Amino acid sequence: MPRRALPLAQKIFEGFLTYTESFKTYTRLAPLYFAQRNWPATQLNHRQRLRLYKDLLFQLTIVFKEMLGEDSGSREIWTLIQQEYQEMIKDRPDVELAETFFNSVFRKTFPNNPLDEDLMYVMEGYNACEIRENSELLRTYPASLGLEKIVRMILDDYDFGAPFMDKEADIRLLVEAIKKVILTRYQVEVGTRTQLLKSVFYRNKAAYLVGRTYVGNKWMPFIIPFLHGPKGIYVDTLIFDPNLMSHLFSFTRSYFMVEAEVPSQIIGFLKSVIPHKYVHELYNAIGFNKHGKTLFYRDFLHHLDQSKDQFVVAPGIKGMVMTVFTLPSLNIVFKMIKDHFEPPKTMTRQEVREKYKLVSLHDRVGRMADTHEFEHFKIPLPRVSPDLLKELRNTTNSLLKIQDGYLIIKHLYTERRLIPLNIFLENCSTKEGIKAVEDYGRAILQLAQANIFPGDMLTKNFGLTRQKRVIFYDYDEIEFLEHMNFRSKPKPETFEQIYSPEPWYDIHKNDVFPEDFKRWMIGREDLKSHFLEYHKDLFDPHYWQSLQQKIRQGELIHAHPYPEEIRFRPHEPS
Repeated sequence: MPRRALPLAQKIFEGFLTYTESFKTYTRLAPLYFAQRNWPATQLNHRQRLRLYKDLLFQLTIVFKEMLGEDSGSREIWTLIQQEYQEMIKDRPDVELAETFFNSVFRKTFPNNPLDEDLMYVMEGYNACEIRENSELLRTYPASLGLEKIVRMILDDYDFGAPFMDKEADIRLLVEAIKKVILTRYQVEVGTRTQLLKSVFYRNKAAYLVGRTYVGNKWMPFIIPFLHGPKGIYVDTLIFDPNLMSHLFSFTRSYFMVEAEVPSQIIGFLKSVIPHKYVHELYNAIGFNKHGKTLFYRDFLHHLDQSKDQFVVAPGIKGMVMTVFTLPSLNIVFKMIKDHFEPPKTMTRQEVREKYKLVSLHDRVGRMADTHEFEHFKIPLPRVSPDLLKELRNTTNSLLKIQDGYLIIKHLYTERRLIPLNIFLENCSTKEGIKAVEDYGRAILQLAQANIFPGDMLTKNFGLTRQKRVIFYDYDEIEFLEHMNFRSKPKPETFEQIYSPEPWYDIHKNDVFPEDFKRWMIGREDLKSHFLEYHKDLFDPHYWQSLQQKIRQGELIHAHPYPEEIRFRPHEPS
């Protein structure tokens, strides 16, 4: 038995090495495509890296099951495999990712996909997410060099593979911004210094430098976004606002492409810059979403130990496709696909899963919530409220199993809990409502620019983050925008047409009549007229058609993840 364990452990380790090398290969293409302004390749590269983990895991587990044969469910052999594997990974700088990879292989191979704390790295982990002051991952600039020289050195030290549009103007703009925000509030002293991660963060059409300055006896974080326009590279702005920085690493945004030889050290620096972010969110943000899922689950188990409340049906209007529940003390919702869908929904469970997969592979442009998908998810039965258990029995019974004091759910999604927009609009002031409905329209239009048509655009399918940003979270009817047919409604000409109780013209599956949106999008009278005027484009089929035309021509429309008013050159094309 011990002899068999070594080659099996080696097979998992080889699979992990293949994953990490392939991941790095895709990541290293990001700066090349940014330098070339090759945006179609940028998008394709992003999707390929997202698919990488599952694709490699699928191939590996086929071979691994053949090697194990009838012993795939033997606890003895798995114990020995883990021991051998532990020796192989213990000194690696990415040991935490290697543990998660082992967990993935185990769950795909062991019968009935268990979550076994004895045979998996469930509650393991390393307190390695602390950045070292002299880390080789950082560039440090002492204040004694002088502000302008530091800024000039930073722009010289980071090579984006293409000429700057106007480097001297960038230096001047950065110096002015630093003087305005920092030097009007803090005195430069001995020990004042600026640090930046050597690794550049790439996403869509932008590149970002992440740094911090030690001044006033504390670290002040900042982010510098760069764009590559037709005239060359340029600095787009300088971000000091912690809310904006947090939003750049939001659960609603696509993952960054960033080289991370020591992932935990990158996370440590990011944690110092955005301290209220969970570590699992930061791992997600730099593309290690499988390990982010592992850490999320550890946080979940810890929260269960520290809390006593029961899981309940989530507040809000019940969906026709998903049953949603939550734990009041935890900022997460759990979503399960129903056994049967209420009319007019006609899709299958697999089609719903495909919609969620589409979202996971697509650019979420800060407007769609990230999800984690779980199988055989365990909840202590006493923590499930009677009303919730009844609801689950009525709507998702095929996904449930009760065993050893646990409710085991065969399949679910986890998602950040948001305030449903319809509930928010019922209780907010007119001023708050105006802001919310403006952002509601912006969310729809920004999704459209990313080639996503939400389908069901009722306010109950949108929610607000803690920063009151509107996010779409109901994915069962989304479609690619380019597949829709936006039409103007034909004008009735006869008496029969005018008074017909049903449409007298042909309507096909993907036909959309934007002028109809006016009837149901916003109900409150004190908000409706403002919304209709503010977002006139929403109701114009020609506007939707113009977006389709841009998308079909291969144009990547960049949605800036910060307000237009803070951009240095707001009219400069990206």
